Amino acid sequence: MSRGGAQKNREDGPERRCIATGETEPASGLIRFVVGPEGQVVPDLAGKLPGRGIWVSSETKALETAEKKGLFKRAAKAPVTVPENLPVLVEQMLARRVVELISLARKSGAAVAGYEKVKDWLGREDADVLIQAEDGSSRGKSKLSTPPWGTYIGWLTADELGLAFGREKVIHAALGAGGLTKRVVEEARRLKGLRVGASDAKTVAGATGGGSGRRKGRES
Repeated sequence: MSRGGAQKNREDGPERRCIATGETEPASGLIRFVVGPEGQVVPDLAGKLPGRGIWVSSETKALETAEKKGLFKRAAKAPVTVPENLPVLVEQMLARRVVELISLARKSGAAVAGYEKVKDWLGREDADVLIQAEDGSSRGKSKLSTPPWGTYIGWLTADELGLAFGREKVIHAALGAGGLTKRVVEEARRLKGLRVGASDAKTVAGATGGGSGRRKGRES
């Protein structure tokens, strides 16, 4: 069957203004923070905590700027306490979230791991997302290509992917269509801004063991 039009139109949802850059962009690319009862700034990755949201672009530089220039205090209009090494904390939380979502997808039968299984899914056009460990062999990764309609994620480690699949390490994985897949892609996109940097975000697939076929896919 033809899958060329799958996930063609992504809904990015409402827009929010980043307190660090001053730019308005889809909320899916920002991190929401709230101020807790003790005045502490808390990352709200799920966007469900009560309180007025404070939004920062999911990029290391933006988080550092917000932290160092007291922008959370200005946005909250009250004294606040910001966690130390905020970009590192948010990156760790996002990575955990992506791993947990992939694990849920695996348990529902919407994810597979291992070169042969991923190759089979790609060949049968059952894969919408190709995931490969950033620390895997470039030569080995270049043998698989993202489907033209799909998405590539290449900034999780082999250890992190291993956690998602209950193994020590995983280099190759794939996700099929479904609600969890969309959530994985959205969260991975936010993680990318913290791991590969804003300037490299649009070219990461080509720089991570990319074969020519992979460039046809959409990078999350």
